[in-house]
Amino acid sequence: MKDIRLLSEWIQQSRFTVVLTGAGMSTESGLPDFRSKSGWWKNYDPTTIASVDAMVANYSLFHEFYTMRLKTLAGCSPHRGHYILADWEARGLVHSIATQNVDGFHKAAGSRRVYELHGSLKSIRCSGCGRPGTVEDFLERADCRCCGGRLRPGVVLFGEALPQDAWNSALRDMKKADLVLVIGTSLQVYPANQLPSMTAGKTAFINYEVQGTGSGFDMAVQGKAGEVLAELDRMIK
Repeated sequence: MKDIRLLSEWIQQSRFTVVLTGAGMSTESGLPDFRSKSGWWKNYDPTTIASVDAMVANYSLFHEFYTMRLKTLAGCSPHRGHYILADWEARGLVHSIATQNVDGFHKAAGSRRVYELHGSLKSIRCSGCGRPGTVEDFLERADCRCCGGRLRPGVVLFGEALPQDAWNSALRDMKKADLVLVIGTSLQVYPANQLPSMTAGKTAFINYEVQGTGSGFDMAVQGKAGEVLAELDRMIK
């Protein structure tokens, strides 16, 4: 409680606050952690399925994996934590959100300045010519209507670079920040895990598990993202 009260003061005092979110931000919406070892892909290493090589060499498995993810996403929605961050942006308490998540929940909740570092699951395009497609076409395993190529989600696959505009914007804001809130990420994925170290401002880590990862921050708060954000919001208001 003492840490949350102090963090609420930091948020109110900061002139420029940036948020970085990861999978732990979305698990409360019902989405499984991508790196979970249980569930549909328990017999596979997700990094071998969500890759450029898999898309080319084993499109059936690639398609099945992302079909599962899209259908799971269709049954989920933003939780209160997403809405709190959107409200903070509207009130000038948060400047921007950089996210490793591909679910689009931050934008759906009303956040406007969102940098999707790993792309968007619902943004379908041709793997050949890049022409936009629809989620329905992908689920039905239709070919590109322009060149006949295979469709894919607009996410960053292993073996691909991050979208340059999103990365540059996130990096710029991190360097300007008085305060960086890192929420729901284990900070295992490069290069997004480098962003918090780019600020000269204060850093706070909010995660269900903080041991180890949270040691390099000015503050570490253990708990579920939505619950911690709700408590912070109550104190701020």
